[in-house]
Amino acid sequence: MSVIVVGAGPTGLMLAGDLAEAGVEVTVLDKRAEESNLTRAFALHARTLELFDMRGIADEIVGQGYRVPEVRVALGSRDLVLDLRHPESRFPYVLTVQQARTESLLQRRAERLGARIQRGAEVTGIDQDEDGVTLTVRTADGPHTERGSYAVGADGAHSTVRERLGVGFSGRSYDTRIMLADVRLEQDLPRAVNPFVGTDGVALLPPYGDSWFRATVWDRTRQGVPLDQPVSLDELNDSLDRITGGQLTAAETRWSTRFLSERRQADHYRVGRVLLAGDAAHVHSPLGAMGMNTGIQDAANLAWKLVALERGWAPPWLLATYEAERHPVGRATLRVTDVILRIAVAPAPIRAVRPFLAPAALRFSKVSRTTRRLLSGLGVRYDRPAQVADTVSVGQRVDDLPLISEGERTRFHEVADPTRFTLLDATEAGCPAEAAEPWADRVRALRVRGELPEGADVLLVRPDGYAAWSGERPSADQVRTALNEWTGPP
Repeated sequence: MSVIVVGAGPTGLMLAGDLAEAGVEVTVLDKRAEESNLTRAFALHARTLELFDMRGIADEIVGQGYRVPEVRVALGSRDLVLDLRHPESRFPYVLTVQQARTESLLQRRAERLGARIQRGAEVTGIDQDEDGVTLTVRTADGPHTERGSYAVGADGAHSTVRERLGVGFSGRSYDTRIMLADVRLEQDLPRAVNPFVGTDGVALLPPYGDSWFRATVWDRTRQGVPLDQPVSLDELNDSLDRITGGQLTAAETRWSTRFLSERRQADHYRVGRVLLAGDAAHVHSPLGAMGMNTGIQDAANLAWKLVALERGWAPPWLLATYEAERHPVGRATLRVTDVILRIAVAPAPIRAVRPFLAPAALRFSKVSRTTRRLLSGLGVRYDRPAQVADTVSVGQRVDDLPLISEGERTRFHEVADPTRFTLLDATEAGCPAEAAEPWADRVRALRVRGELPEGADVLLVRPDGYAAWSGERPSADQVRTALNEWTGPP
């Protein structure tokens, strides 16, 4: 089996690395002739960092970024604070880091594990049959074809793969032209994501930690400026001055652009043997910094299901769960970012009450917790597939549980395998782990000491870190049934 990934952004590179780690032959095609230094995305949320942790690469990227523990919104004379110190995660912050660094990390991993990355390769046609997918590719050396068992379009908002499949991209463009820039400010700001919401617009300023900030600016007085007009320092400072009430001035910029934000989602994430992920599947406002994170999490969900197909143990229904699970997550992301944008660019009557209503809402712990978990990805839970048993934890994200295995202190993320299921057996007898031995090619069974989720002393975890099944002193037959349901007969 082989997989062709179209697009060498964070989503495509994450997917390629996971497939290559499992021994799947994977080729990445990217129409850019050189690696991009584009840095539109600027943040990694806690759930994405957890997925990196399971792959042994989180500490490296954390060392290159800046840990930001809160969002501090300036609403005129009032401040609104959203705490991002996630008590349920090893990563109690949002990490601000340039997208180019994230891409570089994921590319090095993918290539080290054996993925082939071909740049300057533009896909111009797609044909599929019951055995595989053929892509027509244009390069500097002329056209050729690439053949794979499956293909994944991770080629961005203007996806050729999605267009060739004829999949609708439902939604609309916002009437909001946004300026993006990396700026060095003359003033200092708190260690926080710093949105300033004023009468004339909104300026979002998360810090990189080296006196530089990412500025995302919507200025209602600059909406007629053509998208291809460069962003000047004077223009940016004029907007910052009016929106922040004279509090901020940019001393210099090192990168800038402007774009028209959209709110769109692919009608389907799968057509036969071709699937969509990342911006090819969903695009939305940059406020909330959720786009790249949602795409990386798409990849983590899809990769292990393709691996299961390659290894021959995927149940017939498994691949269909990719769209069933990730389409609702994409839809929720669009809703969250849409609400944030609408609050930020609200008309005059709402602007008048905004400084009072928003802080009042976040004073309710349930509202602030829900908002925090939505932004961070920690709140994602998947519905139970109809083909598997209903247990108390199925579909829930599994915490980075402290464990003792073979006498050594460890954590769940250190023992998790992104290509296999993990069975954690905390029973005294260890019978469930022994019952799983015939499935050793697809399930890593560990006898552990530690506290598992409530009501369980045996926990079966999917390769993407979500619970598949749990039991309290289950029989060996119950364990075998759960393994059969998720991974087929041994």
